[in-house]
Amino acid sequence: MGFYFIRSFSHLGVDPHLVEIECDIAPGLPKTNIVGLPDAAVTESRDRVKSAIRNSGFSFPRSRITINLAPADIKKQGPAYDLPIALAILAKMGVIKEQLLEPYLFCAELALDGTLRPVNGVLLGALLAKERGYKGLVLAKENAQEASLVHEVNVYPVKTLSELIEQLKNGTLMPHQSGHVFSEVASSTDFAWVKGQEYAKRALEIAAAGGHNVLMIGPPGGGKTMLARSIPSILPPLQREEALDVIKIHSLAGILTRELIESSTRPFRAPHHSASSVALIGGGTWPRPGEVSLAHHGVLFLDEFPEFPRCSIENLRQPLEDGVVTIS
Repeated sequence: MGFYFIRSFSHLGVDPHLVEIECDIAPGLPKTNIVGLPDAAVTESRDRVKSAIRNSGFSFPRSRITINLAPADIKKQGPAYDLPIALAILAKMGVIKEQLLEPYLFCAELALDGTLRPVNGVLLGALLAKERGYKGLVLAKENAQEASLVHEVNVYPVKTLSELIEQLKNGTLMPHQSGHVFSEVASSTDFAWVKGQEYAKRALEIAAAGGHNVLMIGPPGGGKTMLARSIPSILPPLQREEALDVIKIHSLAGILTRELIESSTRPFRAPHHSASSVALIGGGTWPRPGEVSLAHHGVLFLDEFPEFPRCSIENLRQPLEDGVVTIS
């Protein structure tokens, strides 16, 4: 019997990469193995998938199942592979034809009852589907608004695993209808509210127009923080491509909000002076965006700047000069 490839995606930094899920069912003691550099969340998906398949009205094979996430040299993280793993098993069992699954990318976490749950980074999946020419992206309903920001790709929100199988068989999979338009949201601190401080306001206007850095020195209570927080209100609204960049980074960091998806206001990040180098620049065992990346196309405000560790300040130099964060 052949192998069944169900396609999903992973990311390296902020770039999406295609992942193919292979399934093999062989005689032997019942056991499910997942290979291909999975993290703990991916490894645990075998138990979620098993319960989701059974509770969706399908039988789970009492055999030795091997799931391979290819390419095997790229780390896979998060619960987004639950849905494609379940579909690979069902396709191998003959519940659904592989040809029905080929045109799509799949990503969603599965609840034990077969309900699809949202995951992070679905905007990357939509961009990959557009780049590779796939028909669309199948995901949970809660992720539909984010993924539909990529207009050239169909987004198919589904509620449950059984509903997805039925719709694929009947050809009734319906794309999400999105009339999304970015709107400018009023800043919490408006530049027009600042009275006086004419020299400081003039300096900030020049810095905002030219994209320059600003060092503000003065006594406590002089208005430095208020002035800094008002800078986004005089910056131009995010253009569409800029907004997609911002949403993509925040989605990968797991802090994307509905307000950010709908807003064209530029981000403002103000990390505490005790923040570590990893928190500022990004990184970790499984690299995540830092404050520098989260402030992309916006403002990074370092209050009490001399209180930041020297190593953190030194680490800021390269991203500020090159405009790119490089993590080994």
